[in-house]
Amino acid sequence: MTTSDESRPSAAGQSTDSAGLTTDVVIVGGGLAGLTLATALATAGVPVICLDRDTPPTQLETDFDGRTTALAFCSKQVLAGAGVWPHMAEDAEPILDIRVVDQESPLFLHYDHTDVGIGPFGWIADNTVIRRALFARVAELPNLRHIVPASVTRIERDSGGAKVTLADGRVVKARLVVGADGKNSFCRKSAGITVTTWTYDQSAMICNIAHDQPHGGVAVEKFLPGGPFAILPLTDNRSSIVWSEKKTLVPKYLDMSTEAFTAELQRRVGTWLGPIRVVTKRSAWPLSVLHADSYVAPRLALVGEAAHAMHPIAGQGLNMGLRDVAALAEVIVDAHRLGLDVGGPEPLARYQRWRRFDNLTLITVTDLLTRLFSNDFGPLKLARDLGMAAVNRMPPLKKFFMRHAMGMVGELPRMIRGEPL
Repeated sequence: MTTSDESRPSAAGQSTDSAGLTTDVVIVGGGLAGLTLATALATAGVPVICLDRDTPPTQLETDFDGRTTALAFCSKQVLAGAGVWPHMAEDAEPILDIRVVDQESPLFLHYDHTDVGIGPFGWIADNTVIRRALFARVAELPNLRHIVPASVTRIERDSGGAKVTLADGRVVKARLVVGADGKNSFCRKSAGITVTTWTYDQSAMICNIAHDQPHGGVAVEKFLPGGPFAILPLTDNRSSIVWSEKKTLVPKYLDMSTEAFTAELQRRVGTWLGPIRVVTKRSAWPLSVLHADSYVAPRLALVGEAAHAMHPIAGQGLNMGLRDVAALAEVIVDAHRLGLDVGGPEPLARYQRWRRFDNLTLITVTDLLTRLFSNDFGPLKLARDLGMAAVNRMPPLKKFFMRHAMGMVGELPRMIRGEPL
């Protein structure tokens, strides 16, 4: 068993003794959401321990996670507030324009970032780029302990605090446990929190392509009968493909030769990028919705996919999780500075009120969009096209949709407003 902080002395607010480790907040799960929360809290002076099954070297291997992530403007603000963004800014490609197309219709919806005037809509980055930046930030924060590999076997919670038992017998004591451990969250299940869930008859095929013509920072979302097909701009004349298709057809595409698969992609991408080349392996992910019936329990809060998962039609999955991070970090920091119990009922209730309705609304909207656009029914297609054309000619409504896509509407946490925690 090794820890990435084993050479550090105990940080302020943390202790190590024969009974185990003691801290204010313990985060179970060191993925993109969990480690961002850890760095945000530590940046604001809150002692925190983050536990992860996988070591940093493992997570940076080429085959660990070949996906890319669309980071909305709000997510960049969160990463900047946590001190992570400077470590990745040069390797993230800005989204300057968004074009939404319904199959081969000449009518489309076009968003230009200059119409909002606060910066790019967002950025696209390889997940390895984000992970590398997070690990670099962890190394700069003495009051953050990143313990890896660490497998959690038991969580006990009572009015006085929480205890997290690891597979090697160590115990972490904290005021608050945060479950950032994904769709199959051990934290959520241990608390008896139920979920509402359903699956789609779709899987998302993912790969990166290189191309001869520059993308110009344009992200394209095509609605095809089998599901949405997204072309997302990456650095170095590359783009990320997220191709949602009927589950029954996905094995056929994955089994194709590189040449045949590239031809299928080229047909859907079109000619605007010139000839394309597939430069990463292909992978597929089944698509589903999950929403926890509560985001909190005594001494426990859920963030990211432990609380919610959605269809990638709008590219909002991690962005929802990072908005969770910004809200939860704020309520924890406020309680900590006032000398209150960071795992007490009031901060947790405030977090749940802040995030659950917002996430439920977005899950509902994306589900409706998925069902509306994933078909080839003539009258419905005509109505969709006319609707997009109408929005295109209504600047105020269009600007609202753009700000919503950037995560800049509603009650914004300090981090998203660009203010320090």
